[in-house]
Amino acid sequence: MGDLSNSIIDLRSDTVTRPSAGMRKAMAEAEVGDDVYGDDPTVAALEERVADMMGKEAALFVASGTQSNLIALLSHCGRGDEYIGGAGYHISNYEQGGAAVLGGISPRHVVPSDNGSLAPEAIAAEIQDDDPHFAVSKLLCVENTFHGRVVPQDALEASAHVARENGLAVHIDGARLMNAVVKSGGNAKSMTAFADTVSLCLSKGLGAPVGSVLSGPKDFISRAKRNRKLVGGGLRQSGILAACGLYALENNVKRLATDHENAQTLCWRLANVDGISIDLDQVHTNMVWMNIEADGKRPLSDHMAERGIVLSNPYGPKGVVRLVTHLDFSAAHVDRVVDGFSSWLKG
Repeated sequence: MGDLSNSIIDLRSDTVTRPSAGMRKAMAEAEVGDDVYGDDPTVAALEERVADMMGKEAALFVASGTQSNLIALLSHCGRGDEYIGGAGYHISNYEQGGAAVLGGISPRHVVPSDNGSLAPEAIAAEIQDDDPHFAVSKLLCVENTFHGRVVPQDALEASAHVARENGLAVHIDGARLMNAVVKSGGNAKSMTAFADTVSLCLSKGLGAPVGSVLSGPKDFISRAKRNRKLVGGGLRQSGILAACGLYALENNVKRLATDHENAQTLCWRLANVDGISIDLDQVHTNMVWMNIEADGKRPLSDHMAERGIVLSNPYGPKGVVRLVTHLDFSAAHVDRVVDGFSSWLKG
């Protein structure tokens, strides 16, 4: 990677990666067509690849994970219906309430356990009776990974079981699903078999500059394609972007283990710095959540920026900082990050 002494270390997210030379070459050479008309061969290849990976009948390439989840909700639910999900999940907290704003879909949120799972009894308690006073419960949304933690498979399957017993479909927000797959040593097909639909992000950890893929039954994907157009997501020669996704799936899945290893190294080193506390058992994949003591010093973000380190969660009232490793973060960067936090705490 060359001289890393002066390189920028961006720990805000695994979405900050830059396309590699190989990925750019794949973009330049991609065969394209008009995907709104269904004739972009590279998009079709990506959709077929992801559908097969997830064990689903079909898939749809979309612009982002937020758009993928929104389209899924619009395709599962009608106006006046509701979905059940986890408080703190991406769908509930970080997508501007799009399902309610644009789809007239009511949210009901269950507080997840520390591992990100939703208790079956808590889900059952939120499912509405068939009564004209209530919205109609249609969908359960789960998430894997949750804050970088791999959600236990048996817990996910138990949640899905209670949903199906009550006539609800199940959707997985699998933005970082491949991190869970690599960490668990399993495969995506078996890990998503309990769900009707899955959203997989290509730009989180996998290194693509844009894009997610929504997979599910053929009739569902047909509705989803109409809803993609509704929300302005109809893309034309999008094979140049789908080529990035294909490249990422070919080259950047197994290497996620390196991101996990780097997060573990960073975690153990920072945990030994006075003033920083980390729950080591909660660092499963590429996210390190740390608590850092507040004492009125100059902003942590400014201090770190002077050292070429960019943080997403600057030092705030709760003193919580999230660090995310990715393919542009090397083990050789660890010393600089640890030294940056240590020097700030020492004043």
